[in-house]
Amino acid sequence: MERRERADAARNRQAILRAAEDLLRRHPPEQVSVERVAAAAGVGKGTVFHRFGSRTGLMLELMSERARELEQAVVEGPAPLGPGAEPEERLVAFLAAAAALGARNGNLMAAIEHAAITRKTGAEQPREANPIYVFWHRHVSGLIAAGRPDVDAAQIAHMLLGTLHMEPIASQLRAGEHERLAAAFAQLVRGLFREAGG
Repeated sequence: MERRERADAARNRQAILRAAEDLLRRHPPEQVSVERVAAAAGVGKGTVFHRFGSRTGLMLELMSERARELEQAVVEGPAPLGPGAEPEERLVAFLAAAAALGARNGNLMAAIEHAAITRKTGAEQPREANPIYVFWHRHVSGLIAAGRPDVDAAQIAHMLLGTLHMEPIASQLRAGEHERLAAAFAQLVRGLFREAGG
């Protein structure tokens, strides 16, 4: 019986995530409510809250699903995104991949921001505490520190990653335009690393 309940819970989770993803493809983020997601998934609203805690929790879990593939590529994929390349090349590759991920998931990122802004509770989790951000920041700051041990790698990493949430960059990503941002990231990174030898 317990195995059946676990299987049902896993099916419900996937149905909820698929419904949220589909709704975000077709509607502005502010129109994708827990009620609409639950109805599209064929579950009760309470099931969504029980599994994800809140609308923000649902959106963050969906983003986590998308980000896991990038994380896996960073940890064990081929270079330059994965291990084996110089820090400069890995950082250029990672920021390009992060920009592409943002472009593919523009409405989802906007939904996360909207959900965080409209939460009724005052116990909002800062972006810096999000596991995705923690991994990204650790990776970016580690690569910077490896190539430029003389700079404040943690602060520069926050500045680079914060760009993904700034207007007009975020609006470009929502429109699916990431090549320009990737090229600008590459210029910044190459300038930063070039200074080490200059």
